[in-house]
Amino acid sequence: MTRTAQEVLADAVRGLAPAEGANRLVPRIAAGEAPREVFAAFALEQHQVITSDRRSFAHLAGRAAGDPAAARFFESLTQGEDLALPLLEPLALACGLDEEALRAHEPRPACQAYPSYVARLALNAEPVDVTVALAANFAAWGGYCATVGAALREHYGFDNPACGFFDFFAGPAPEVEERSVEAVEAGLANGRLSESLAHRYGRLLQAYELMFWDGLAVR
Repeated sequence: MTRTAQEVLADAVRGLAPAEGANRLVPRIAAGEAPREVFAAFALEQHQVITSDRRSFAHLAGRAAGDPAAARFFESLTQGEDLALPLLEPLALACGLDEEALRAHEPRPACQAYPSYVARLALNAEPVDVTVALAANFAAWGGYCATVGAALREHYGFDNPACGFFDFFAGPAPEVEERSVEAVEAGLANGRLSESLAHRYGRLLQAYELMFWDGLAVR
């Protein structure tokens, strides 16, 4: 029986979901037990993650020029990073950071493993396989952002603008979801999709995602 794009994506989200308790930092944030310094580290590290991922997504869109559905998916992600980057500024300001702090920051290796791997995929992987891997990771990332955004308001006294970055990724993204389905449909039709490779990429992305959160707590 031919699998649908929705089934492929749902299997990836379900099969690659992090184990309960795998993220050790987000539950501490949810309980109000993490130090405020974690959020400054988040803003500093995410500034570099977003700028790197934007370039990677733009490169994937270019590599997928012969596959319009995949190209549109990565174009949507590129546009999303353009919207997300300015939302870090209110968070940074709430943490007492300025432009000089952003320029002077020395990235933490654990926090930058994720965008480094995305860049590797952008250079080497079939775009539709990356689509599936990212869709699984985005499901986990969105859940983390929803939890952190709520905790920042409840336990740490952050205002709505300071939580805007988390709200952006926690909210629904129907256009991105629609384009991921279209990209996978095309990948199934043209035989470019390899679910085994997509799951391999997704497993590593999820692992690097957890490294990012663990890295925020390392001093």
